Amino acid sequence: MRNFMLAIKPILGGISRLSLYLAGIGIIVMTAVVGWQVFGRYVLNDSPSWSEPLSLYLMLWFIMLGAAVGVRESVHLGLDIVRYVMPPAIQKAMDLLSLGLIVLFGIGMAYYSTLLAAGTWSATIPVLGWPGGVDFIPMIVGGVMIAIFGLERFVDVAIGEEIAADVVVQEAA
Repeated sequence: MRNFMLAIKPILGGISRLSLYLAGIGIIVMTAVVGWQVFGRYVLNDSPSWSEPLSLYLMLWFIMLGAAVGVRESVHLGLDIVRYVMPPAIQKAMDLLSLGLIVLFGIGMAYYSTLLAAGTWSATIPVLGWPGGVDFIPMIVGGVMIAIFGLERFVDVAIGEEIAADVVVQEAA
């Protein structure tokens, strides 16, 4: 198992880095879209109708990608005070339980988002002209990535690896 994890870690690290950079680009593009909307509304007196749904869609992407990277890098919020006063064996059990729940959450999010996407695919987002199910694609991708990165962390804790995080991504954040 340790050899498998060592082999797959660079791939997952690359996916994590790419996700982080895409999330950053999404924030920049969303800021430009909202800036154009404000300029259009107050300077041109003609606010573009496509800017709000597009900025919300971009926000979904960078939130989901960022959340997945946060799971892999263990930078998500947590209340660790109880964990730190426990003996090491109980700390490990608490970590495994927490990571197992994160994996189940990611799987559930991906599954139910897929059902929502399939159920709304025939509808159309009026201003953008996209199928309605497109709104759920970031949640599907984010759920799958959260499950994969949570599983990576789960296995690392189970086999005694200290950190699954990629140092390069932590330094970039």
